[in-house]
Amino acid sequence: MNLTTRYLGLTLPHPFMPGASPMVDDLDLVRRLEDAGASAIVMNSLFEEQITREEVGTIRQMEIVSGSYPEALTYFPEPEAFTLGPERYLDRVRLLKAAVHIPVIASLNGATPGGWISFAARIEEAGADALELNLYDVGAHEGEPGFSLERRLLEIVRAVKGAVKIPVAVKLSPFFSSLSSFVSELDALHVDGLVLFNRFYQPDIDPENLEVTPALRLSTRDELLLRIRWLAMLSGRVKASLAVTGGVHDARDAIKAIMAGADAVQMVSAILLRGPRALAEVRSEVETWMEEHEYESLTQMKGSMSLLSCPDPAAYERANYARVLQSYKLHEPASI
Repeated sequence: MNLTTRYLGLTLPHPFMPGASPMVDDLDLVRRLEDAGASAIVMNSLFEEQITREEVGTIRQMEIVSGSYPEALTYFPEPEAFTLGPERYLDRVRLLKAAVHIPVIASLNGATPGGWISFAARIEEAGADALELNLYDVGAHEGEPGFSLERRLLEIVRAVKGAVKIPVAVKLSPFFSSLSSFVSELDALHVDGLVLFNRFYQPDIDPENLEVTPALRLSTRDELLLRIRWLAMLSGRVKASLAVTGGVHDARDAIKAIMAGADAVQMVSAILLRGPRALAEVRSEVETWMEEHEYESLTQMKGSMSLLSCPDPAAYERANYARVLQSYKLHEPASI
């Protein structure tokens, strides 16, 4: 069975890989992921704020010496908030490249144009095979209209693409006024891949202590539905390769994503729950399913359920929306 796929210009033996997460901090775990058959390793993100903090370190020290602590400096997280600083992140790239024989995809997370973008070139020099650019912006500034936010993000992508020669994937959220339009502009910038979707972590409130508490929850397979919807819409309509992340927990989930058009399948929560064997299980079970259904290759299956053949995806979506709602029947409560 031929499971070969092309992702970010890389020829991979199959599409299954761990998504961005702190798993790469454990070198033994990374080796176990490779042994389990991971086709690539995606690193956790280096944040814009980490790089920026290092750049203003001298200024902070000057402020400390002068005895003043401007409130603006509290914008920057304390060092202990991050596992790896910029230099240690580069060391981690080099270490991973020496430890495994599969592609290493580094990750940058940013939301504003600035000097931090030049760090992409240093990641390339450290040996990364590709770069995943995570555009994480919740759009919380009431004075910034949607088109302005999109221009800002496109400026970041353009700058990063101009700074490196390695392939660049853009990791997106689904929260754009017209995702299709924004994706087409990214495609015009010749991004090499699109990763669908980022997961915004939702903070909770502690009413007793009057505190906002960060809440990290693993994904569920229900989250996959939004992703396969957009994979199906974009497959065959963009030049960039497509990756799915979020909601893939077993072989059936992976098959749906590939049929919708995914070139790569990233998994995190399933690996955290079941260990590296989750990757091996999904690959084996997908291969078995394809044999039972007489598929000869992944290419034959990929995009087979996309909307490429539909001239108007919006009309198709509205028709299904109406059909689903009208098919729902209210049930009478059971009599006692």
